[in-house]
Amino acid sequence: MFRTFSFFPLPFWVVVALLVAGACRAWPRFREGTGLPTIVVLGTVATWYVGDAFYNGYHENYQLMFPDGVLDQAWWEVALCLTVFLFLVNPVHRAVNRAHRQSRSWVYLAAIRGGPPASSQEQLKTVLSAALSAFALLSVWAAVRLGPEIVYYYCPYLGHKAEPWGRDRIGGGIDALLSLAGYIQSLVACVFGIVAALSNRGKTRGLALAGCFLLWPCYFFDRTRGSMLFVALPGVLCWVFLRLRASFLWKAGWLCVLFLGFNIWFKFVLRNRSQMTITQAYAEQSVVGTGEERAKHEGLNMYEELCWINLLMGEGTYKPNWGRRYFSEVVNPIPRSLWHGKPLIGIDYALARGLGGGEEAAAGVVATFSTGMIGQGVVNFGRVLGPAFVGLLVSLWAALLARFDLTGDRVGRLPLYALGMVLTFNCGRDITLLNLYPFAFGWFVVWALERRPARGGRTRRERSTGQTSYPGRAAGAVGLREPRQPYLGRT
Repeated sequence: MFRTFSFFPLPFWVVVALLVAGACRAWPRFREGTGLPTIVVLGTVATWYVGDAFYNGYHENYQLMFPDGVLDQAWWEVALCLTVFLFLVNPVHRAVNRAHRQSRSWVYLAAIRGGPPASSQEQLKTVLSAALSAFALLSVWAAVRLGPEIVYYYCPYLGHKAEPWGRDRIGGGIDALLSLAGYIQSLVACVFGIVAALSNRGKTRGLALAGCFLLWPCYFFDRTRGSMLFVALPGVLCWVFLRLRASFLWKAGWLCVLFLGFNIWFKFVLRNRSQMTITQAYAEQSVVGTGEERAKHEGLNMYEELCWINLLMGEGTYKPNWGRRYFSEVVNPIPRSLWHGKPLIGIDYALARGLGGGEEAAAGVVATFSTGMIGQGVVNFGRVLGPAFVGLLVSLWAALLARFDLTGDRVGRLPLYALGMVLTFNCGRDITLLNLYPFAFGWFVVWALERRPARGGRTRRERSTGQTSYPGRAAGAVGLREPRQPYLGRT
């Protein structure tokens, strides 16, 4: 790996400098709400692009696959996206969150004081009640669709995985409702993990853990690693950073242990998902590999896809579609049964990459490629406007996450914040509603809960005023300086 450093061109080092400078600039803004989302966006770019160059062999593979001009162009596009993002993120935050600029980051205060405030426990109970209601409705529908197979919906490790929400790539009929059920199920599974991590009430935590035991297996015994991370990671991070009362070194140690656990399971999935189902492999093989074969994570190649996009554009075999792909993402919520000609997402790029020849139900392709968040901008608006537009999009996203952080004393805002932080990493493959639907549905649920009348005839949002009660600061909790002024909840 160290030998690879000598082969990187100047624009690569520009990207590295922007990542380091951006992280150093963002950390002091943790208390303002933008620091952590900015660092997560920078980490996403670093993982999917810089990490790709090391993990997949820049010198051994990419320099042999692409001309130097294509490689340099891709790095300059990454640098342009980062420059626009770092230039816009704070002005966009000031414009979008003007009414909350005097607040302090709820996550920051929870971190330095060793846990979430006592007042958040009732909010977690409300969120769990909504999640349990949705889970009950989904379970009834799943039982109707699966019949006696319903036991394998909850316990796929007993034999096989039962999927009540399956559909073709091109939907029709009630497929839109099946997709909706699948996204809501993902949201519910994620909320169970967050509530289990943060609640200090035995009954609430017990119900949330029971939900995790019932729902999480259907994701971990599937083939999609992104879904596993989406469901489990928000709860894991909330437990480590907001609930675990330990020094920073202990938190880092726990993260390493959890990372190794995820990595072992992901490699087990990769070794077996093309030959058999994961449940069959689990019954027949050891989860830990024998060492005779080395499973390598696939899909961590967004820099490679950015190079392919530039190569195809340079050859004239692919041209920017001037926003049509983003338009396809925006109109995706419209059911195809209502709009038969609804645009497809990413099919044109899959055809340009030679994946044609699929069945009609699969839109004529055998598979699709993720273009990466920066490549997605390039296929929409070209090599200059595209990366700049992506920088604008992620600055708006960081400002939105900061808004949920600054209003963390309101019901449901912390789960949304944790969910959004994890989805930021998933959006490194593509900024798409297919990833963000659970977040959008959760936002709608939070909006409805805030406006539901509570005791005294006032809405829950109106009752969230007043000082937030925090427990005492835990010894050694995250090495951050405590603010001098007490935190006051905002309305």
